[in-house]
Amino acid sequence: MNAPVHGKFGMGASPRRKEDVTLITGRGNFTDDNVDPNLLHGYVLRSPHAHAKFKITDVSAAKAVSGVHAVMIAADVAHLKPLTCQALLPQVDGTMVETRDIPILCEDTVLHVGDAVAFIVADSVLIARDAAELIEVDYDIKDAIADTATALDDGVAQVYADKGGNLAFTIGSGDPEKTKAILEGAAHVSELTVINNRLVSNYIEPRSCVADWSDEEDRFNLSVCSQGVHGLQGVLIGTFDMPKEKIHVTTGDVGGGFGTKAFVYREYPLAMAAAKLTGKQVKWTCDRTEHFVVDAHGRDNVVTARMAMDKDGKFLALDIDLVAAMGAYLHCYGPFIPFLGGTMATGLYDIDTLNFHLRGVYTHTTPVDAYRGAGRPEAAYLIERLVDQCALDMKMTRDEIRRRNFIKPEQLPYTTQGGRMYDTGEFVEHMEECMERSKWDEIEARNDDAKKNGKFRGIGMATYIEACAFAGSEPAFLELQGDGTVTLKIGTQTNGQGHATAYAQLAADNLGLDIDEIDVRQGDTDELAAGGGTGGSRSVPLGGVSVVWGSQALAEKIKNLAADKLEASAGDIELIDGEARVVGTDSSISLAALAQSASNPDDLKGEGNFKQAEATYPNGTHICEVEVDPTTGVTKVVAYTIVDDFGVTVNPILLAGQVHGGVAQGIGQCLNEHTVYDEDGQLLTASFMDYCMPRAEDIPHFNFNTRNVPSTTNALGIKGAGEAGTIGACPAVMNAVCDALHRHNGTESIDMPVTPLAMWNVLNA
Repeated sequence: MNAPVHGKFGMGASPRRKEDVTLITGRGNFTDDNVDPNLLHGYVLRSPHAHAKFKITDVSAAKAVSGVHAVMIAADVAHLKPLTCQALLPQVDGTMVETRDIPILCEDTVLHVGDAVAFIVADSVLIARDAAELIEVDYDIKDAIADTATALDDGVAQVYADKGGNLAFTIGSGDPEKTKAILEGAAHVSELTVINNRLVSNYIEPRSCVADWSDEEDRFNLSVCSQGVHGLQGVLIGTFDMPKEKIHVTTGDVGGGFGTKAFVYREYPLAMAAAKLTGKQVKWTCDRTEHFVVDAHGRDNVVTARMAMDKDGKFLALDIDLVAAMGAYLHCYGPFIPFLGGTMATGLYDIDTLNFHLRGVYTHTTPVDAYRGAGRPEAAYLIERLVDQCALDMKMTRDEIRRRNFIKPEQLPYTTQGGRMYDTGEFVEHMEECMERSKWDEIEARNDDAKKNGKFRGIGMATYIEACAFAGSEPAFLELQGDGTVTLKIGTQTNGQGHATAYAQLAADNLGLDIDEIDVRQGDTDELAAGGGTGGSRSVPLGGVSVVWGSQALAEKIKNLAADKLEASAGDIELIDGEARVVGTDSSISLAALAQSASNPDDLKGEGNFKQAEATYPNGTHICEVEVDPTTGVTKVVAYTIVDDFGVTVNPILLAGQVHGGVAQGIGQCLNEHTVYDEDGQLLTASFMDYCMPRAEDIPHFNFNTRNVPSTTNALGIKGAGEAGTIGACPAVMNAVCDALHRHNGTESIDMPVTPLAMWNVLNA
C-alpha cells in the first residue's frame, strides 16, 4: 500500500481538532453524565487504616436506612474472583513472580488506606454515604510500612508476613560478574542514588461507571471511562467467569487517562454485581479524595547506579540496583513497569556491559502501576542524571561526554544490552541543534544578569530515547454509508489525544472527503470483537497505518463501483469532494449514490491491519533553564527548548499539544507534586490542598521543534509521541536545577520534587 496523500487533510496537515466544539460547548458524553433518575448509586466503605485486621459486626442498621437497596460485604461477592496481576515475570531464580491479588471486597484484613470493606447501594450517594457510617466495623490496627527505601530493612512491619514479607520479586538482567569486574578495574566510577517520587495522576475526569444487568439479553452492560473497552472486558470475564458475549463494555468521552484508566478497578465488578442483585442500573463515581487513595499511583523508585569509565570518559559498564514500590497488591501491570524501564536503562549510549537488578517491594500504600511513560521516564531520568554526574566527575562538558558515548550512526540498527533494537536517529545532531536554539553557550551571561536581581540560574539537558508502539497490530474497519460519509471503527480509545481528528485526516484524502465526513467510532465491545486500547503511544503508529491502509482499500472498491457506473476504467477515477469523477471530464457520481446502489455490502467496506514486528524509538533532546530565588526557595522554569525525532509528523498541532502536556507533567513532578505518607501509612497529600499540581504560571513557553528521521519498523515511518514529553522533561529540569546549585554553592545533587522548602533547606544547610 502507498503512503497517505499529502493533501488538505493528509500527513503533515494541521486541521483543528474536530472533537473540540462538542467538548468546549458542554455536549460531551462522559460516563458521569448519565443522570437517569431511576438508577441507583454505589458508595464504597473504605478502610481508614493502612493495616488492620477487621470484623464487620453489624450491617442491619445500614440496610434499614430508607432508600438503601443493598449492603454488600465480602461474603456477598465471594463468587467473584479477585483482580489478578496481568504481568507476572520470571525472577532471577527462574520462578515466576507470585501474585498478590486484589480482593473485590476485603474479608478480614485491609492493607492500605482506602482498601474496600463494603459496598452500599442507595437512591443517592448521600444516602449511601450516611448508611455506610452505620456499618459497625471493629479494626485491630497493626503496624504499617509506607516507605519504599526502608521496606526491606529488618524489623519493619510486614505486608505479607506469612507469604514472603515485603519482597515482592527479584528480577535481573545482564552480567553481574562481568559488570563487577569492569567496575573494579575501571579508571573511574561515578555513582548516584536518586529517588523517583510517587505521583497521583489527577486526570480532569475522575473514574466513573454505570452498570446494569439485562435479563432479556442475559448479560451485563457496563459504561465506564477507560483507555480500552476490550482490555477491561478481558479482565471482567475472568472476574465473573463468564464468556465475553455476556459482558458488554462501552466508553464514551474520557477526560484524561495517562495509563491509570487502563485497568479494571474493584468498583466496576461491584457495580455490576449490585446491578444484578437489585435489578436496576447502578452508578458509581469517584470523588477526588477517593482518587488520591485508590487509583493506581505512578513512579516511586529508589535507585543506585554506577558507571565505569576509562580515562577518557568512555562508558564501559553500567550497574543498576533498583527498588520499586508495588504498593499493597500487585496491580494490573505493576511488575512490568520497572522491568520495562530496565530494558531502556542504557539510553542513547553505547555501553558494552549492563547489570540491572530490580526488587519490587510491598508497602501499606496504594498500588503502583503505569503512569504516562510507564518505566521509560524512570529509566531516562536515571541515566541522564548519572551522565551529568559522570561529566562532573571527569571534568568534561555535559555535551562532550554525551557526544563521546552516543551510539554512532554507523552502529545503527543497534541492539542494546537491554534487548532493544534502535533503528534510526541523529543523536548528536538533535543535541547540537537544541543547544543552538536554547543559546546554551550564553548561560553565563544570563546567570550574571539573574545575580543582579538576587537570583541565580542553571541550564540542563536530557537526551532521551523511548520504546513505544510495541510489536502488534490495531486493525481499522471503514464503511461507506448511504449518506456518503464513512464510518471508521478502531479498538483504540481516545482520552484527550485527538484520535477523531488524526484518524479522520489519515483517511480523508484517500477518500476525497472532509474530516467531518469521517465518523470515528471507538469504545464498544459489540462493534468490534477485539482492540488493543490506548497506551504506550501505540494508537497512531499502529492504528494510524491501519486506517491509511483501510481507507486505501475502500477507495479502490469505490473506484471500481464508480467505474462500472460511469463506464470508465477504475484507474481513471478520482475521489474529490464526496464524488467519484472521471479525470478530465464532467462525468461524476456522488459517494452517497454509489453506496445506495451497491448490491454487495462488502463493496462498501475497507479493512486495514498493519502488523508491526518491533517497537518504535522516538528520541530527542530537551534543554531546560531554571532560575532560583534563594530568599524564598522558589525554582522557576524560565526557558524550555525541545528538538524531537518522531519519525514522521501526522498533525503538527496535535503533536505539539501532546509534547507540551507531557513536559508540563514532568515539570510538575520535578517542582510541585509530592505524594507523602506518614509512618502509619496515612496519605497526607490526599487533596489539592496538600498535593500541589503545576499551574499555568509554572509552565514556560516551549520552543518545540522536530528533527525527524523516519522509523524503519513502522510502515509510515512514525515513531510515536504521546509519552515523550514526560520522558525528556524530568532529567532536563533536574539537571538544570543541579547545575544552578553547583554554580551557586557547589551542591551536586537534589531529589524531586524541588519544592520551595526543599530548595531553601539545601541553600541554608
